[in-house]
Amino acid sequence: MVKPDEQQALREKIQQVKQMHHDGTHEKGFHNLLTGGYLRDFVYGANDGIITTFAVVAGVAGADLSSAVVLIMGVANLLADGFSMSSGNYLSEKSNHDYIDSELKKEEWEIEHLPDEEQREVRELYQRKGLTGQTLEQAVSAITSNKKLWAREMLVGELGLFPSEEATSPLATATVTFMAFVSAGTVPLLPYIFKLPYYPSFTWAIIFTGLVLFVVGSLRSLLTNKRWWLSGLEMLTIGAVAAGVAYAVGVFLGHLA
Repeated sequence: MVKPDEQQALREKIQQVKQMHHDGTHEKGFHNLLTGGYLRDFVYGANDGIITTFAVVAGVAGADLSSAVVLIMGVANLLADGFSMSSGNYLSEKSNHDYIDSELKKEEWEIEHLPDEEQREVRELYQRKGLTGQTLEQAVSAITSNKKLWAREMLVGELGLFPSEEATSPLATATVTFMAFVSAGTVPLLPYIFKLPYYPSFTWAIIFTGLVLFVVGSLRSLLTNKRWWLSGLEMLTIGAVAAGVAYAVGVFLGHLA
């Protein structure tokens, strides 16, 4: 049974979304299309940056090596992995765009040279969606009257692909990933750079890293509507496990050395 406060929250959300439809902000405000696309890259980059860098810090600390070694290995890892991750993200997105563009060109070629077969495919596509009779013929006629619309419809309906201009930019996703990786990955190194008082640098690194992991994790709630504190704890737990493994390996190898 729905509780009264949940019913009130549902009514308020319905009213808010209705207003978004009225204002023309529904797509950006309710579905978070732009934010969702780049938020994924930001969270992915920040998560990987801070976890991998802190794993390096934890491994070196476990081996009881000097702060200079922490900074050298940490910065080297930060820049090398950040570039590797962002360039891999760029190539992946670019390859996906190129593939979609090539499939769109194939559809355009088929429409130009095999119009009857392509028109039949449109009809079958909309029959599977439940259209029949005059409604079906009107839909087919409307779509096949515009070759650009026709090709895009076949791309989406037949192949399940979306035109590349509707996707996020490969360069933008790579830039967001790199900036997030470096920004978050710098956090575990700050205590070693500025030599903070009261606690050892590794203790400060644990505190800073834990806070940032929780914050970055909580940002996922903007995309998933999951409780922010659960998202934050989830990422914090993953980071803690990774750092624990690295620290244990560092201790083990340090004893061997």
